Amino acid sequence: MTIELSKEDRAQAVASIERYFQENMEERIGNIAATGLLGYFLEEIGPCIYNKAVADVQGRLQARVSEIDFEIHEEEFSYWRRVAKQRKAKP
Repeated sequence: MTIELSKEDRAQAVASIERYFQENMEERIGNIAATGLLGYFLEEIGPCIYNKAVADVQGRLQARVSEIDFEIHEEEFSYWRRVAKQRKAKP
């Protein structure tokens, strides 16, 4: 699966790469090189990050699904127990 960025996100990412090089490296990086570097990161490293995010979401969803039984569980066949309690409570 190819990770695609919107045109706006891609432009911001390229600008961020250019700024990073300007502020942290001894040489500047041009727009074409920054775009190529971004493409490399998206293709090579992006899937690792994407898969980790999917695994995190799956874990959270599984935890929530397992809580459903506790949150909305209803006791079965409880009518006679409830009636018996009410009869004992009457003076």
